[in-house]
Amino acid sequence: MEFNMRKSVIGLFILSSFLPLKAYGYPKVKKDNVQYNSEGSYERGRGIPQDYEKVFERYQKAAEQGDAKAQYNLGVSYENGEGVPQDYKKAVEWYQKAAEQGYAPAQYNLGFSYYHGQGVPQDYKKAVEWYQKAAEQGYAPAQYNLGFSYYHGQGVPQNHEKADEWLQKAAERGDAKAQFSLGILYYNGEGVPQNYKKAVEWYQKAAEQGFALAQFNLGVAYDIGQGVPQDYKKAFEWLQKAAEQGDVKAQFKLGVLYHDGQGVPQNYKKAVEWLQKAADQGYTDAQYNLGILYSDGRGVPQDYKKAVEWLQKAADQGFALAQSNLGFSYAIGQGVPRNYEKAAECFQKAAEQGLADGQYNLGFSYENGKGVPQDYKKAIEWYQKAAEQGVADAQYKLGFFYDNGEGVPQDYKKAAEWYQKAADQGSASAQYRLGLFYAIGRGVPRDYTKAIGWFQKAAEQGFAQAKSILKEFSKSQP
Repeated sequence: MEFNMRKSVIGLFILSSFLPLKAYGYPKVKKDNVQYNSEGSYERGRGIPQDYEKVFERYQKAAEQGDAKAQYNLGVSYENGEGVPQDYKKAVEWYQKAAEQGYAPAQYNLGFSYYHGQGVPQDYKKAVEWYQKAAEQGYAPAQYNLGFSYYHGQGVPQNHEKADEWLQKAAERGDAKAQFSLGILYYNGEGVPQNYKKAVEWYQKAAEQGFALAQFNLGVAYDIGQGVPQDYKKAFEWLQKAAEQGDVKAQFKLGVLYHDGQGVPQNYKKAVEWLQKAADQGYTDAQYNLGILYSDGRGVPQDYKKAVEWLQKAADQGFALAQSNLGFSYAIGQGVPRNYEKAAECFQKAAEQGLADGQYNLGFSYENGKGVPQDYKKAIEWYQKAAEQGVADAQYKLGFFYDNGEGVPQDYKKAAEWYQKAADQGSASAQYRLGLFYAIGRGVPRDYTKAIGWFQKAAEQGFAQAKSILKEFSKSQP
């Protein structure tokens, strides 16, 4: 018997949703360790090798005289180990001194130290207290982190409205992370009324500052026409900016656009290049789709072995489509030696995640004893799951089992119901069997007109038995 399994050929996924605030969409709290000289400008070495020890000595003298900026800079030196052995505890001591004098960067860094338990025991409440002090002075990084704390309920009760309030302040001061995060809040309608247009406006501001996450979301907005008119060309432009900064989802999406020829001339080779970049970063969607392209020979020479290698990488990360297709490769010996046991293992993993093709293939394995002991009852259980998800082949199989009473009590009515579902989806085998049922009145009232109609549908698809029976019908007509 031919091993007639289903290969999942979904192709390239289009990432058409924005990522949630709690995951990819919202940057983490950030640290600001810029050092300032006594005039307030950045300490950069000014074209000569910077002597951290001399700089440290200068800061120490000024700090001991009570200069807040110098105290802050001394804290930065201890934290970074510049001119002195790294010592987080001493860094905190000097931040504390400067913070108590009202110096906003020091208040902010002290809050950050408490947030991460760096040099002090971790204490979200104290972190928020110091963020608050710096934020009230208009210090944008502190305003951002305070908004972050309110959003997640860290050190304060969770409050999306207050999160929005502080992010708004930081965003208006040009903080790119805050602008992006404010866009996320407007997109999700958290703390503010949902407003895709405003979300895009804030993404735009952050994107123009080179913030990769915002460039990605702006690209997706143009791709799906959410908050802006759909424009594949602009989508491509913004996604490319993010991709060139190493954003893995943007690299994947750019590969999709090249593959589909949206916003850019279709180019499978470039699609592969961008998918490769994302796949090399461990992105499962890219690994899976790269495997499909190697299997089909699109953009790369056809190479079943490499296809299996990429499918394996995605499968190892629990990607159900990759697991199912990897199982298919083992089942037919494509790119790997044929191994029904490994095929069944892969199908099982995909099936348990609810993938319909995996469920069908596992059912097929149990029906035919391929890699597992033959078991009609288990075959029917997995076919049932796939059939309920609309897989026509599984619906036909269920009809066949009920028709023949294998694994289940014989039930022509149920057989007819499942044949009908599969036939409506264009299954020639189901159309033929349904035609037979109508011809002899099995599970349905006898109806020659309907019988001929279903035979004709099957025959139009080249189903030989349907053609033969129609020929017999025509002979019997006067």
